[in-house]
Amino acid sequence: MNKKVALITGGSRGIGLGIARALAAEAWALAINGVRPEESVQQTLNELRETGAEVIYVQGDIGDGEDRGRMIREVIDHFGYLNALVNNAGVAPKERNDLLEMSEGSYDRVMGINLKGTFFLSQLAAREMVARKQADPDFEAYIINISSISATVVSINRGQYCISKAGMSMVTQLFATRLAPEGIPVYELRPGVIKTDMTSVVTEKYDKLIAEGLTLQPRWGFPEDIGKAVAALVRGDFPYSTGQVIMIDGGLTQARL
Repeated sequence: MNKKVALITGGSRGIGLGIARALAAEAWALAINGVRPEESVQQTLNELRETGAEVIYVQGDIGDGEDRGRMIREVIDHFGYLNALVNNAGVAPKERNDLLEMSEGSYDRVMGINLKGTFFLSQLAAREMVARKQADPDFEAYIINISSISATVVSINRGQYCISKAGMSMVTQLFATRLAPEGIPVYELRPGVIKTDMTSVVTEKYDKLIAEGLTLQPRWGFPEDIGKAVAALVRGDFPYSTGQVIMIDGGLTQARL
C-alpha cells in the first residue's frame, strides 16, 4: 500500500478539482466523484492523469443511498482500500428565496445532498477505514469535510444551505469523536468567497464587496487555496487537531470594529 487513495466527491470541478490537483501533485491516487457522465469530464480526468496520478471516475449522487454504496464498492474493488474521504460535493438552492418563501422541496433537496449524503457516505467510508486500521495499525485514514462560512454566517435567502453546512459541522464533531479511538482524524474546512462556477452568478456583487473591505485579504479565494489545506491535512501535518475547523476565508469572518 505505497499508494494513498482519496475519494473526492464533486471532484471534477470547482473546489473539488482544486483539491484533486493538489493531491495529484503529491502522488495520491484519486477516485473522482461527480454526477455527470464520465465522457463529460474526460478532459479533466486526463489532465489529472498527466501528472502521473492513477485516477478513476466514480459517477453517483451522494444524495442517493444506492449510489453511495456503489461508489464505495467501486473504490475498494479498484484500489483495495481508501485512505481519505473528502466530502466536497454540495448544492446551492436552485432559487434564492426569502426564508418565509422557502419550499419544503427545496429544503429536502439541499439537505439530502449536503447533509444526509455526507453523513451516510462518511459512515460507509469510516467502516472500511476502521476495518483496515484494525488489521493494520499503521494504515493512515482521514475524513475531511468541506463546509462553508455559511455554517455560522446567515443568508436568509438560502437558509437551507446554511442549515446544511451548520449540520455538517456537527457531523465533523461526531465522526471526530467516534473515530479518534481508531486513530482516524476528522477535519472541517470552511471556505469563504471562492471563485467557482457556483459563485459565477454573483461575481460583480463580490468584486464590489471585496474592494470595499469584505475580507482582510483583498482578493477572492481560489480552489487551490482549499487544495493546499487538504494536502497539508492528509500529509499528517496536523496530527493532534482532530475535530477542528480551519477557516479559508481571507479573514472574512474575523470580528472587527
